[in-house]
Amino acid sequence: MSYTNEDLRAIPTEERKWGIWNFAALWVSMSLCIPTYMLASSLIQGGMNWWQSIFTIFLGNLIVLIPMVMNGSAGARYGIPFPVFSRASFGLRGANIPALLRAIVACGWFGIQTWIGGYAIYQLVKIWVPGIATLPALFPTSWGLQTGPAITFLFFWSINMIVVYHGVDSIRKLLLFKAVFLPVAAFALLAWAIWAGHGLGPILAQPSKFEDSSQFWAFFFPALTGIVGFWATLSLNIPDFTRYARTQRDQILGQAISLPPSMTAFAFIGVVVTSATSLIFGKTIWDPVDLAGHFDSPLLVTFAMLAIALSTLATNIAANIVSPANDISNLAPNKISFRMGGYITGLIGLVIFPWKLIADPTGYIFTWLIAYAGLLGPVGGILIADYYFIRKQELKVEDLYDPNGIYWYSNGFNYFALLALLLGIAPNVPGFLTTIGIVPQDSVWPFLRDLYHYAWFVGFTVSGVTYLAFMRRSSSALVLAWE
Repeated sequence: MSYTNEDLRAIPTEERKWGIWNFAALWVSMSLCIPTYMLASSLIQGGMNWWQSIFTIFLGNLIVLIPMVMNGSAGARYGIPFPVFSRASFGLRGANIPALLRAIVACGWFGIQTWIGGYAIYQLVKIWVPGIATLPALFPTSWGLQTGPAITFLFFWSINMIVVYHGVDSIRKLLLFKAVFLPVAAFALLAWAIWAGHGLGPILAQPSKFEDSSQFWAFFFPALTGIVGFWATLSLNIPDFTRYARTQRDQILGQAISLPPSMTAFAFIGVVVTSATSLIFGKTIWDPVDLAGHFDSPLLVTFAMLAIALSTLATNIAANIVSPANDISNLAPNKISFRMGGYITGLIGLVIFPWKLIADPTGYIFTWLIAYAGLLGPVGGILIADYYFIRKQELKVEDLYDPNGIYWYSNGFNYFALLALLLGIAPNVPGFLTTIGIVPQDSVWPFLRDLYHYAWFVGFTVSGVTYLAFMRRSSSALVLAWE
């Protein structure tokens, strides 16, 4: 079996052309997306005031920047993508497990972004063809899916698949459009909120809904975990991008000057606009697509929805197709191409019911963001423990593709990594089961329920420490460190 193809190969130094501003532009483009806005506004909906929300978002992004830069180092040094990087710790075959975990989460994000884009198109069509809102029901009530939104969702999904067919290069013009237009549109929305809310004063003066500090902290830590989890996917597969970096300095500075500031700036707009909606409409509207539907001008709504759809398409391809397509390709590099991996991503994004994942802010943070943070945190802990403490940042690139090399372990699997992964996930399982209602709250020890609020941190620490202990105590550790 071959363990490489054109998409998984190590990029030679002469082909690496990304500088500081390329990474800065990447993160500005990634951050300026509808889920970022919804993340910020969900904190307001959950009870925080404006500065509590902004601080939480800034802190979360500052925290996730650390594993982002650390994992990005291997990509920049060796030109390898995430699935290949994970072979050093999990084995050539075992790397499929973290790759699939990351890919499944990306498929979820693909579904969410596709639903947002499709619903924007639905709002646009409804302005000019009101009958789409009253089409007969085609789906079971339990699905929570109306016929009109389902049609536009499938239409937008098809556009994404056409882009996959034509390749990632076809999205470049849309990314340029997004980089230029969306900041303008975001600040226009901010200006509207300030004007309609009679200045920033009334908006920012709105108090927190928490009655005491205990209520605040009970919400803060799960929210912080959710924010870290927001980019937990990219903190793993960032080598998919840093493999093109000219130097380590380019990837480090490029990410540091762009990720926390751009996320915080766009989140501030989401916070202000969401706070303004309670003053303007008498209720908090946390979904920007829903908000745009409240505007009176049909042309304004059409323009806003078209912009949201195009922007979402650009983000979806860059953030939610490239990486899972590579991850899925890693399963069988000689059989699954990038294009086929993209199609598989699209199909999984259909069947996860993304409209339910973002139906309310509680489900968005406590179910979706924290749940997958509990899966990906342990992977991040293992990757960093292996690369920095076991390997000392030294990898044999040729062996990452060779079943006769040092990363073959036991039949292609490093069982220490798999055991450490399970140990990191396990503490978060009881809290997850009680959160989604499968297990009654009173049947689980409160300490275990509360651990789930720190899912990424718990998983990262437990898996990282146990992996390090296993590898250092094993007789094979000396060989793996290849003195």
